[in-house]
Amino acid sequence: MKLIDYYIIKRYIGTFLVMILLFIPIGIMVDVAEKIDKFKEKEVPLLVIMEYYIDFTWYFANLLFPIFLFLSVIWFTSKLANNTEVIAILSSGISFFRYLKPFLFAASCIAIFAFFAGMYIVPKSNLGFNDFRYKYLVKKEARNTSQVFMQINENEFIYVNDYDPIRKRATNFTLEHFEGNVMEFKIQAERIRWIDRDSLFRLSNYIKRSYKGDQELSEKTSQKDTLFDFEINDLAPVNYIAETLTFSELNDFIEEEKSRGSILINNHLLVRHKRWSIPISAFILTLIAVAVASFKRRGGMGVNLAFGISLGFLFIFFDKIFGVLVSKSTFPPFLAAWLPLGIFGVLAFFLLRHAKR
Repeated sequence: MKLIDYYIIKRYIGTFLVMILLFIPIGIMVDVAEKIDKFKEKEVPLLVIMEYYIDFTWYFANLLFPIFLFLSVIWFTSKLANNTEVIAILSSGISFFRYLKPFLFAASCIAIFAFFAGMYIVPKSNLGFNDFRYKYLVKKEARNTSQVFMQINENEFIYVNDYDPIRKRATNFTLEHFEGNVMEFKIQAERIRWIDRDSLFRLSNYIKRSYKGDQELSEKTSQKDTLFDFEINDLAPVNYIAETLTFSELNDFIEEEKSRGSILINNHLLVRHKRWSIPISAFILTLIAVAVASFKRRGGMGVNLAFGISLGFLFIFFDKIFGVLVSKSTFPPFLAAWLPLGIFGVLAFFLLRHAKR
């Protein structure tokens, strides 16, 4: 590796770190200014607030990682171009693709760190960040607690109309047991609640209908204590739970949710796809930034930075729009995670062709 490679790698990683260290404190100050009244209203302890902003730092850095990286490369590459260093490098006989080599090496280092952080560090920070938000800041529930329907094992389906996670009880409970396509029995109850003391479910106005051929057998009682093949909190898992799981935990959780027919399965799959797509974005955004900023332009660095900010926020915009489509429709999670990279990958291809000329 030549001296110029070390120089570019050092500038790339150094500028990226400076960009993060510059913008994260700004993000924290803006967030504090926005939420300080709620902190006072809820009388949140100072230590809890400090722990929240440690988690916020990882959340914020992971969320805006593509913009930080994109602006970093555009910034220092534009400075190289304005100082005619790029022209000197290419005039020495180095091809444009050889010139890209140190950029891609630096992008690989950052992508590897982003990958392991996204798999093991950011999930734990997301847990603290989201727990704090739903406890002190957000009025809406962290769970989907109404009209819950799921498959709990190969043969059984459950439904509840409303679930109260604090009291651990639900209304209008129904359990249907099938063998193949034939229903063997159906259990209904006006209310179901979990009894911690006895570690069992208590059903009120219990009705069980069993079907054997053309016969229907009915069992009724005002109260029945029993056990089922699920836990009470399975009725309404926390919406953001997938974001708080490490790589292996997330894979196990998704398989379990698939078997249960969870209505949030697409959201969970999107989280897993983005664990892979965000590190890959480092390469595509690096190629675009180098192709755009390696040559002097009328207007100087300002034009390159304006272009970089616009493209960076456009990338985040596409990412968020497709994420909303997944949660609100049947849009495939795979496309939601990888389509923005596909679009920007095509853009990178044409910009590199133009830059090579």
